[in-house]
Amino acid sequence: MKKLNLPDYQALAEFRYQIRRFLHFSEEAVKAAGLERGQYQLMLAMKGLPLAVRPRVAELADRLQIRHHSAVELLNRLEARGFVRRERAQNDRREVLLTLTPKGEKVLGELALHHHNELRTAAPTLVRALRRVMREDKTSSENGPVRERAVNAEKPKKARPS
Repeated sequence: MKKLNLPDYQALAEFRYQIRRFLHFSEEAVKAAGLERGQYQLMLAMKGLPLAVRPRVAELADRLQIRHHSAVELLNRLEARGFVRRERAQNDRREVLLTLTPKGEKVLGELALHHHNELRTAAPTLVRALRRVMREDKTSSENGPVRERAVNAEKPKKARPS
């Protein structure tokens, strides 16, 4: 088994830092929209499900990597606020399918666009950090330690409600 050296640790730390910056942006944007992080993630998972996957609690729990009962609690709160609704399937009345309401579609659309724009801005830095981890970026070791390069990196942008 290969042992990691200092540049490997630096690359992993930088990648984790860049991910955390985006997640911080996301948390702030979601909070500014009046939602919880998990609620946004669940609505995004619903909207982004592959066409062959039925929008049920079990599938969404799997997509979010949470327990079934945790997904149910998120859905209960979203349904109480009018963002999602449960409907019985036409061909099997025992099956409960989930849909976004127009209100849910609107808030998700605004947040997703805001996230998409932020990712477009953050992508070059994230990709560079990932390449360093994967050792695809051959110039990273020539440019000095990660912490020295990070001094000149752009500061994270503050979340703005949309």
